[in-house]
Amino acid sequence: MSSLTRVSQQHKSRLKAPLRIVSIGGGTGLSTLLSGVKRFATGAQRHEEAGKPLADIAAVVTVSDDGGSSGRLRRDFDILPPGDIRNCMTALSEDELLLSQLFRYRFASGRGLKGHSFGNLFLTAMHQITGDFAQAVKLSSEILAIRGHIFPATAANVTLEAVLADGTVVRGESKISKSRQPIRKIRLLPANCMPLPDTLAALAQADLITIGPGSLYTSVVPNILVKGMAEAIENSPAMKVYFVNLMWQPGETINFTASQHVRVIQAHAKRKLIDCVVLNSAPIPAALQRKYERAHVKPVENDMEALDKLGVKIVLADLVSQAAVAQERIRHDSAALADVVLDLASRSRALQVRREALAAQRLQVK
Repeated sequence: MSSLTRVSQQHKSRLKAPLRIVSIGGGTGLSTLLSGVKRFATGAQRHEEAGKPLADIAAVVTVSDDGGSSGRLRRDFDILPPGDIRNCMTALSEDELLLSQLFRYRFASGRGLKGHSFGNLFLTAMHQITGDFAQAVKLSSEILAIRGHIFPATAANVTLEAVLADGTVVRGESKISKSRQPIRKIRLLPANCMPLPDTLAALAQADLITIGPGSLYTSVVPNILVKGMAEAIENSPAMKVYFVNLMWQPGETINFTASQHVRVIQAHAKRKLIDCVVLNSAPIPAALQRKYERAHVKPVENDMEALDKLGVKIVLADLVSQAAVAQERIRHDSAALADVVLDLASRSRALQVRREALAAQRLQVK
């Protein structure tokens, strides 16, 4: 067998391997995306859609939350906030019933327990036993039998700080999201916090890197501010895709267009980080828009011309959850997100394989 034939067979084999997807973010946006992609995860008990490729999923989750149950546990036990991690674990759990319900269960009463979720307490206990939060997440994930890998953005106990348009400095995620002045920039303290080696390895081997959807300044950007993360994302051969939010977010992105989201990410990353943006094309019922407008919230404008000037590719898809609309809420549809993710990951993989094959052929010719 010639060396060229062996190279060709290697690339064909790679095309059939599970797609490697790294999803970056936090909050409900990331967990919604993960719950959709989970249907195609390697090791799942069933692969629901014939003809769809399998996926190897890794989630990189922000750890700057300082409010609610996570904030209390963070202050009492000096641990990383478990809330967003817990949401991603339940989203990727194979057992969507008992175990995931248990991890989501929130105590409604009890001195010291009221407001805490069981999953947060479980992660805290596991951290106390292991002494290492990343290890606590890994072991808890095994108990939940999740279909993927979850990595905290950093192992450092970081605080989020914002500089507002009027120069005011606000410290703490919970206070930042309540700010009335537009946010000028976000930073992490300490600034030299590092990502986990496993995160860097996953990014280097990824076929697709997804960013968002989620709170721009408090769920998305903090991950990129971890030292070395922006460089690792940029250097990855994967396509980098940003899922734009459906609606403005009070305290963070009032009056923001899609292109402004991209500009904020790339300004904080200090480089062109986004290859492609995914925008919603589904109409939002007028009555529901009026309801949101009473809270001074409108849909994010798809400003195509401005996005084109930024040099990013645009993907349009119907992303609004009709189940949420029926409940008079506007949310992303997890299955629709997953369809876009799988399609883009397949395209990115094919492009990488073609590049590698051409490079190998040039070496053989020499």
